[in-house]
Amino acid sequence: MIRAPKDIWLIGIGTGSLSHITLEGVAALRDAALILVPRKGAGKDDLAEVRHQIIAASETRAKVVHFDYPERDPALPYQERVALWHDEIANRWAAALDTAQVEGPVALLVWGDPSLYDSTLRIAARLTPEPNVRVIPGITAIQALTAAHAIPLNTVNGAVHVTTGRRLRTHGLPQGDTTVVMLDGECTFKDLPPDGLHIWWGAYLGTRNQILIHGLLDEVCDEIIQTRSDARAQYGWIMDSYLLRRTSR
Repeated sequence: MIRAPKDIWLIGIGTGSLSHITLEGVAALRDAALILVPRKGAGKDDLAEVRHQIIAASETRAKVVHFDYPERDPALPYQERVALWHDEIANRWAAALDTAQVEGPVALLVWGDPSLYDSTLRIAARLTPEPNVRVIPGITAIQALTAAHAIPLNTVNGAVHVTTGRRLRTHGLPQGDTTVVMLDGECTFKDLPPDGLHIWWGAYLGTRNQILIHGLLDEVCDEIIQTRSDARAQYGWIMDSYLLRRTSR
């Protein structure tokens, strides 16, 4: 049985900028008794370092406890792979908390926003007894992307579709004026009919390493793929997203 603390606070911290956490999030860090910080393996120290910088800036006195992130089994079907991965993360939370022996609210710092393409809420639901979960939203990757490019998310009276690279590969470009794509490690945009399709792409949004490229897809597709590959090789990880919209030439 996975034992849980009474209260778990999930704090959105944006896409890497220290300014992406809200004042409510800073206050929650100060009030927390313990903060869980994941270690995601070699070459991804920056991910933990950003969390530590935010924790330090908040001037919290909470105890900081680390846990190692498990790897997903690529041999399993996708849904089963993710379910087992979430189970193991929940177990590692529980083991870390059991070792820490701290009473009071437990906080986790979530990249982006806990409610948008993040599994922290699903992992928390695996704990027993079910904890009281408080969500403090942060700046989402979508907000950071459109702000960085200084563009509106939607056209006038236009719909916005948010999807993943996996679904884009399976179902193609959704109907609608604007599509935002997240979690696309395979640059699926390269397989789309490019005519009149404009792309706004960004990586490491809000950080000193931020990269932005935009233009007609058929003109900047290769540049984005090469830039993404070079950045991943340089930093050991990459978080990126992009917006697609039909435009007239």
